[in-house]
Amino acid sequence: MSGDERLVRYHFRAEGRVQGVWFRQSTREQAEVLGVCGWVRNLPDGSVEGILEGLPGPTSRLLAWLRQGPEHALVTRLSVEEEPPQGVQRFQVVG
Repeated sequence: MSGDERLVRYHFRAEGRVQGVWFRQSTREQAEVLGVCGWVRNLPDGSVEGILEGLPGPTSRLLAWLRQGPEHALVTRLSVEEEPPQGVQRFQVVG
């Protein structure tokens, strides 16, 4: 792949009021609209983590959306680390 066709992959963790506010489902819906693959899940400490993989533009837009989250969420911190793409083919809510 070259140019705009190269895939990027990010591991994220959202902290704040991110559980019990439809964060995972809303993230999946946004990912599907943007054509981003990966997964999202709740963690025992009250945060949400996930993987985003796709083209740079749509993936960046989803990361920007995650900084706010859905209507009732309050994201106080979003940590993001880049990882090598692994060819994920869909987006799912896990756990």
